[in-house]
Amino acid sequence: MNKLLKLAFTGAVALSLSSTVVFADVAKGQKLYSKKLKKACGMSGAKMAAKHSQDEWEGLKDGLASEIKKICPKVKDKALKGKYLQHYYDFFYKYASDSGNVPSC
Repeated sequence: MNKLLKLAFTGAVALSLSSTVVFADVAKGQKLYSKKLKKACGMSGAKMAAKHSQDEWEGLKDGLASEIKKICPKVKDKALKGKYLQHYYDFFYKYASDSGNVPSC
């Protein structure tokens, strides 16, 4: 019985740790912005994120790719893959104009 509980607990901990990797990450969004969007946009991540408030970024979440394309027309479509958009969103949301946070890129 004791071994079964330890095994169940270990499984639960492993599952909870591995599932957090699936979620988006602000630091990864910042890194992706610097690598894939910064040159095409011609502005720092701070300026890009400050284009909108947190509420505005939240409203643009579903149309984020088109908003990025509108702000940065030179961005290539491969930089706007679906797997990147959640990370971009988290980065832009955290460093939005009304957040009080300033990124280092």
